[in-house]
Amino acid sequence: MLDFGIKYVNLQFLEFKSAKQFNFMKKLTLLLFIVTAIFVFVGCTNSKNVAYMQGAGESDFAGYAQTTPLYDAKILPKDLITITVSATDPEAVQPFNLTVPSLTTGTTTYSQPSLQAYLVDNNGQINFPVIGMITVGGLTKRQAEEKVVELLSTYLKESPLVTVKFVNYKISVLGEVARPNTFTIANEKVNIFEALAMAGDMTIWGRRDNVKIIREDVDGNKSVVILDLNDRDVIFSPNYYLQQNDVVYVEPNKTKAKNSEIGSATGIWLSATSILISVATLLINVMK
Repeated sequence: MLDFGIKYVNLQFLEFKSAKQFNFMKKLTLLLFIVTAIFVFVGCTNSKNVAYMQGAGESDFAGYAQTTPLYDAKILPKDLITITVSATDPEAVQPFNLTVPSLTTGTTTYSQPSLQAYLVDNNGQINFPVIGMITVGGLTKRQAEEKVVELLSTYLKESPLVTVKFVNYKISVLGEVARPNTFTIANEKVNIFEALAMAGDMTIWGRRDNVKIIREDVDGNKSVVILDLNDRDVIFSPNYYLQQNDVVYVEPNKTKAKNSEIGSATGIWLSATSILISVATLLINVMK
């Protein structure tokens, strides 16, 4: 009879322990589910805002070439330009083609002469040999070439061939892109998509509908232009092509902003969860 009583008590105790373990495991599972759901919710992003030029088709761009003029960069203050003057008589144009005997970059020295680069001052002028000060600020390359040809007519018997080139045509891309950097544009023409491609494209966290372009005009006035790259008509925008020295900034979306807000607490959450799981495992082993 005594043995039966002891076995009955032990059975009741085991059932009590099992019930406690079951309830504890239910609470632990619910807690882990809640923590996981929080991290999944924070990491979600709206996929419909990822694609560029949404809804665009071939028929949307009919007549684009006829209605949109070709882009031609204008000369701005602090630009570096070279001016080459050519004619059938090389000696006649030699005074207008200044050269630099050598150029040293870091540990490398280039012995081959290069053309003199002219820095456009804040008044949009350059100091050209023989002629003196020439105002080129605000002019396109073609307009500057025509102006130099006109001024040279006083000094030359024939009409020369004048070529103007940019030396420091640069843009910068920063923010939510794969490789933020400053890029030199050799062909002096770049659109917003080409700029993003050079920077490795936007990250998944970048806002396609609010790309900001920081720009300075010929008078030194600064402005911020906003492009919506989700819009299929973005290629018709007058700001589709970038100007020299433009800064493109890709703003982070709300999901990335939320992540940055809780970023400092993420490690604490993970540590706390790990400790909770360890304690729960220990208690289960003790209660067996």
